[in-house]
Amino acid sequence: MEVAAALYRPRAWILTIGNELLVGRIVNTNASWLAERLTLLGAVVRRIVTVADDLDDIAQSFREAAAAADIVVSTGGLGPTDDDMTMEGLALAAGRPLVLHPEALRMVERFYRARGYGLTRERVKMAWLPAGARPIPNPVGAAPGAHLWLGRAQVFALPGVPAEMKAMFESYVVEALKPILPGLCVREAAKVYRGIPESSLAPLLRRAARACSDCYTKSHPKGHEVNEPVIEVRVMASAESCGEAESKARRVLEELDRLLEEAGSVGG
Repeated sequence: MEVAAALYRPRAWILTIGNELLVGRIVNTNASWLAERLTLLGAVVRRIVTVADDLDDIAQSFREAAAAADIVVSTGGLGPTDDDMTMEGLALAAGRPLVLHPEALRMVERFYRARGYGLTRERVKMAWLPAGARPIPNPVGAAPGAHLWLGRAQVFALPGVPAEMKAMFESYVVEALKPILPGLCVREAAKVYRGIPESSLAPLLRRAARACSDCYTKSHPKGHEVNEPVIEVRVMASAESCGEAESKARRVLEELDRLLEEAGSVGG
């Protein structure tokens, strides 16, 4: 059961690009990390899409995301190999040419020169960005990212290597998004309830959720519905202060505890 919150936040799509994700070779940890970070920053993630290493698919996914979201974050496909075609797909979606960006080239050259390597065609490839894009510095790896507007959406193309993606998100994307984020603190409270089926908990949870009309409340069954019921209830709240957000989330759980006690159900 879930009770949706009626709170405006910028809408976000996450695109994770790479055949290795679609064939199950790589677990998509980037998507879960980005979803949590964007949510806690005050955005609402509306889609997570995994895209093949196919130019038309990549371009179409960027078009769809930009038409529906305020924020689009992609990961993967920025490397030196032929199947790394995120920049080309983004350029196609934007109707712009790829250009060799001087600042991006300096970033790539600096990375390799510091390690005793020269530039090659494959390394220079990582400095070709859609025209008008701003390169995103990569403090961990070689490939710069790209930041550009596509329609009404801000697009951030980041590498697929988790350490690089996270470093670039924290050092660049968070700052770039500040003007459009709601300036709210988002907090979660959670509690595990044992010995009550989710179907029995549901009507009580619906009533408890009224204690915070703009919270997002959801139950997560962890055990068997009847034999060994274990339900985790998570409440996400936002407010101008973190203390207020935490208080709002706890209020729902406290009301649920009261209703369970009143009903004589087993909880906690």
